[in-house]
Amino acid sequence: MTQTVKCISPIDGSVYAERPLLDEASAFETAAHARAAQGEWAARPLNERIALVRAAVAEVGKTTDRMAEELAHQMGRPVRYGGEFGGFNERASYMADIAEEALAPILIEDSDAFLRKIEREPHGVVFVVAPWNYPYMTAINTVAPALISGNTVVLKHAAQTILVGERMAEAFHAAGVPRDVFQNVFLSHDTTSALIAGRAFDFVNFTGSVGGGQAMERAAAGTFTTVSTELGGKDPGYVRADADIQAAADTLIDGAMFNSGQCCCGIERIYVHESVYDDFLARCVEIVKGYKLGNPLDAATTIGPMANIRFAKEVRAQIAEALEDGAVAHIETFAEDDGGTYLSPQILTNVSHDMRVMRDESFGPVVGIMKVRDDEEAIALMNDSDFGLTCSIWTQDTDAANALGKRLQTGTVFMNRCDYLDPALCWTGCKDTGRGAGLSVLGFHALTRPKSYHLKKA
Repeated sequence: MTQTVKCISPIDGSVYAERPLLDEASAFETAAHARAAQGEWAARPLNERIALVRAAVAEVGKTTDRMAEELAHQMGRPVRYGGEFGGFNERASYMADIAEEALAPILIEDSDAFLRKIEREPHGVVFVVAPWNYPYMTAINTVAPALISGNTVVLKHAAQTILVGERMAEAFHAAGVPRDVFQNVFLSHDTTSALIAGRAFDFVNFTGSVGGGQAMERAAAGTFTTVSTELGGKDPGYVRADADIQAAADTLIDGAMFNSGQCCCGIERIYVHESVYDDFLARCVEIVKGYKLGNPLDAATTIGPMANIRFAKEVRAQIAEALEDGAVAHIETFAEDDGGTYLSPQILTNVSHDMRVMRDESFGPVVGIMKVRDDEEAIALMNDSDFGLTCSIWTQDTDAANALGKRLQTGTVFMNRCDYLDPALCWTGCKDTGRGAGLSVLGFHALTRPKSYHLKKA
């Protein structure tokens, strides 16, 4: 009997989409097709590969209304936000813009005696395992530069957003990218592990849970296949005494609550200087009380359901445990909260790092806010985490933010903004967030290997 993968819509718990899983033999055959196609793809001129990727991105852009509606059904994001094409296009276009320079050979010497240079060589077959929370944007982070670099790509999406890979494949193939060069697959965890262990891929990019990243690394053990990961996060914000309080409240709360808090670099804990704490908290509470929880297909909805009931259960458990331990909740339960995927946003105070809500990844619409005396206390608390993806500092003093950033254990330091991925900067993390180098020039370097030429002419 054929196994399938199902997307259970958070809107009403119905099966929105279902697809058959590839068996192991078929999966290895798919990977073999990708490997067979890679040499011819890499031999194409770089400008042709760039043009095809740009054309594929434009194809995706023709269906933004469909994208928004399908994402609402699959993972609950309100249609009012219009899907993901803006970020999708920004990231792919930037990588296309810098490709020629990023992939150019490094010339050491070209004399009568020697030609010495370092070139960038594609790895071969790149396997992209993309998450459901921003399924188009997280996938394109690797898909675009991988294809531009001369790799072939096999894409596997999370069960919650199984239509996204299909839509991307349709667009890339319509634009002229050969079918074996970019393939979308539906795989079980066991088959995925077998492919990695069997050296079906030359590079694996995984975005997801810590447990998922550990499984990828275990499967790759001893194969010397590079596994690039972006895993959990518990990103902090710090509001200094000199911050623009309204701007800080507006942006940090949006960073904590947008997409029902289901953001890789969403704000999950906030530290506020004691002199501005009360003002900041009051503004945050006012913002959240103005949200409208509801069906994401309704244009009036500002916060939709969480993507899956099990995710909502975890957030509810963290909140309940914190309240039992003395935390204070500032948001009353919304009328639309059904005890299932529709979850009221929450702001908690009187919290501590003894509570899971300030320690474990929540990935939901809840944030804990703590009062701090000074920068030293804020630094200590921000670094007191198993994760390290981004941090957000709110101040009028750029020098202070830069000095603080040097002491923070994180992949990206923001000042006066948060929850944004700048394609010109390296997207990376530390600690249990994993190891990777996405986008920017370093993203091209990660998806290629250096190859040195030392040619003696005489």
